[in-house]
Amino acid sequence: MVCWEQKIVQMFRIVSLLLSSSVLFSCIQKQEEVLKLPYYNTADFTPLFMSEEEAAQKITHTISDFRFLNQDSVWISNTSIEGKIHAANFIFTRCGSICPVMTNNFKFVANEFNHDSTVALLSYSVTPWIDEPHVLKKYRRDNSIQNPNWHFLTGDKAAIYTLARTSYFAEEDIGFSKDSNQFLHTEHVILVDKNKRIRGVYNGTLELEMQQLMDDINALKREED
Repeated sequence: MVCWEQKIVQMFRIVSLLLSSSVLFSCIQKQEEVLKLPYYNTADFTPLFMSEEEAAQKITHTISDFRFLNQDSVWISNTSIEGKIHAANFIFTRCGSICPVMTNNFKFVANEFNHDSTVALLSYSVTPWIDEPHVLKKYRRDNSIQNPNWHFLTGDKAAIYTLARTSYFAEEDIGFSKDSNQFLHTEHVILVDKNKRIRGVYNGTLELEMQQLMDDINALKREED
């Protein structure tokens, strides 16, 4: 074999090796991407990293069934968002501290997924005796919220508080130590996958964390494709 032929063979081998390495790296990267988001099974939010197959066997905690009225006096329940990714927070319309900031930051998420019917946003009122549907509708209008998949929910106080604390772990530093008579006020936003399992917790007062929430929703969408 002449010298130039040997060089061609060597170049071919190098290219083949590089392509093989690239494919292997891509596969590893995709596997890491699928496993990126943890699961949360307890109120202390200990992250559990595992495959979907493992999660199906080991993750026992899911969001309980619920049914509340939204700002249009339409019943929204767990079946309304069946098979969808959703993010939830807990606010009240007369809040003058963290709630306006949280709502404004949540709008970034709402705008990002404005035309995506596979992603729902739920804002539960923690003063449902004040935040009747027409009040929530005005709050939504005053905040220029357009996303049709963002529901502001009201209903029985005890039901909302129990759901917040025992399903969403909304006050993870407190766990289950508060009962439904004690006021619920938290900056946390909870990300839930289409199988009703908690996959993320974020500080709703921070724009950077809402950007992370958007990235994680997209990661879940890729994971569930």
